[in-house]
Amino acid sequence: MQQGGRSVAYFEGAWIDGKTPIMTANTHGAWLGSMVFDGGRIYRRLGPDLDRHCARAVASARTIGLAPQVDGPTIERLAWQGADKFADDAELYVRPMFWAEDGPLGPDPATTRFALYLEEAKLTAGNGFTACLARRRRPSPETMPTEAKASGLYAQVGLIALEARQRGFDASVVLDLNGNVAEFTAANLFIVKDGVVSTPVANRTFLNGITRQRAIQLLRGAGREVQERTITFDEVLAADEIFSSGNYAKIRPCVKIEDRVLDYGPVTKQTWSLYQAFAEKSRRPRG
Repeated sequence: MQQGGRSVAYFEGAWIDGKTPIMTANTHGAWLGSMVFDGGRIYRRLGPDLDRHCARAVASARTIGLAPQVDGPTIERLAWQGADKFADDAELYVRPMFWAEDGPLGPDPATTRFALYLEEAKLTAGNGFTACLARRRRPSPETMPTEAKASGLYAQVGLIALEARQRGFDASVVLDLNGNVAEFTAANLFIVKDGVVSTPVANRTFLNGITRQRAIQLLRGAGREVQERTITFDEVLAADEIFSSGNYAKIRPCVKIEDRVLDYGPVTKQTWSLYQAFAEKSRRPRG
């Protein structure tokens, strides 16, 4: 994720500069990990599935024992309010966050805090990326709160991303504990073989992404066969096309897997075209 543009944040009832500190060294979420977030996109006044991302942030907070006092529709309203502070053509990353301020080892739900962060971040849909096989594997739901977008899970994601960069790749294909393909480093994974699209079945070792669900719906609606099933890494290596789905970049083609080069293929292009047509329906005027 390449960020660093202008940013704003909503915290304790007011909009502030996005670089303003909102935690201390004693904040439970900062040092004991009682924190969740979600990602949404508002780009060129489009907010595809923004309501679902906001609702998932609330659900994630409850999953790790927090007591959010802000609901999904309120977060969505605030997100559009924040977007009004940028130009109409701005491409924004929207990140609602919940965390505990206090607690013993576990969080004190009564101290749950909320912040909403918006930052200029270019949409990289269509830009090809390279990938290798990760050494580390995704945890199972018996070991971690995998159904939540919990910040603590991203320590492993960061290590996987670092290892990929050290090998000269942009991302990794990550397996689950059974040795089957789960997803990319921080995005869901699709392969195409002989015109048929396949994606790992949601087995709770990775987030069943909102953009993933939307891509499946759109492709099936267009008459394309999409299989949700167990996928091996050998199948990924042999695929005609590989692409990712995720909120941050939406639909992106994988143009190299290990030492094999791939094209930005027709099914991947179709998926992005279908998604963008869907996104156009979410356009909202200023104010």
